[in-house]
Amino acid sequence: MLKKITSLQNREIKWLLQLQEKSRSRKKEKAFLVEGLREIELAVNHHFELLHIYYVPEKIDFQEVLELAKKGDQHTEQMTELSQEVYEKVAYRGSTEGVIAVFRTRENELEDLNFNSASPLILIAEAPEKPGNIGAILRTADAAGVDAVIIANPKTDLYNPNIIRSSVGCVFTNNIATGETSEIIEFLRNKNIHIYAAILQEAKAYHEVNFKGPAAIVVGTEATGLSESWRENSLQNIIIPMQGAIDSMNVSVAAGILIFEARRQRGFNQ
Repeated sequence: MLKKITSLQNREIKWLLQLQEKSRSRKKEKAFLVEGLREIELAVNHHFELLHIYYVPEKIDFQEVLELAKKGDQHTEQMTELSQEVYEKVAYRGSTEGVIAVFRTRENELEDLNFNSASPLILIAEAPEKPGNIGAILRTADAAGVDAVIIANPKTDLYNPNIIRSSVGCVFTNNIATGETSEIIEFLRNKNIHIYAAILQEAKAYHEVNFKGPAAIVVGTEATGLSESWRENSLQNIIIPMQGAIDSMNVSVAAGILIFEARRQRGFNQ
C-alpha cells in the first residue's frame, strides 16, 4: 500500500511548502521541489538525485510515476499519493500534470565546472535579480549549447521555483556555477579564458569581435550594469548598437544576442 496524504496540516506537507517558498529552507535541507513531467524527467536524465515523488492518481497514471521513480533509482517506498486539495496547496502552478518531486540540491561550485571543449564558450550574468530573467538566460544558454553558465554575486538560489518554471527545466541541462565576481575573474584567468564584458565604455560592436577562442561573455542588469572589475579585466568591451530611443535592453535578450553571435562564429555544429 502506498502512503496517502489528504490533510493540509500534515507535517510532510508543511515541509514541502517550506521548500517551495523559502530559499533558507532549501539551503538548510539541501532539497528542492520540481513539478511537471518534463521538468522532472530533465532533472532525472541529468543525474540530479531524486528523493521522493508525490502524485495525484486522478491526474496521472501510476505506471508513469513508477517509471519516473525507477529512472531516478527509486521505487514505491519513495512514492506518496496526494489528494487533489493537498496537491493544489503545494503546487507552484496549477497546470502541471499532478506530479511533484523532491530532489537534492547541488553545490554549483566553480571548481566543479568541466569543459569538453579546448575553447569553451561561457555565459556570465552578474547579480541578476529576477528569477524570470535567470530562467530565460538558462533557456537561451541551453539553446545555444554553451559550455557553462556562471551566475556572479547571485541574488537568489538556483532552485527557486520560478527559475525552474521559467527555464522550462534548463536549470538541469546547463553546466552551472555560482560565485563572487572576484573569484570568477580569477577562475577565468587561471583557465586562460578571455573576458568580453557588455559595457558601454571603450567598447566595440559585438559583431565586430572575434569570439572563436576561449570566451566568457559577461552581462549585467539594466539598472546597474557590470561592476568595474569586469571592465578592468576585459579583453574587449562589447556593445549591442541601439537603433531606437532607449540605450539598454532586458538582460536575457542581450545575452541571447551576444551568445548566438558567438555560436554563429564558431559554427552551429561545433
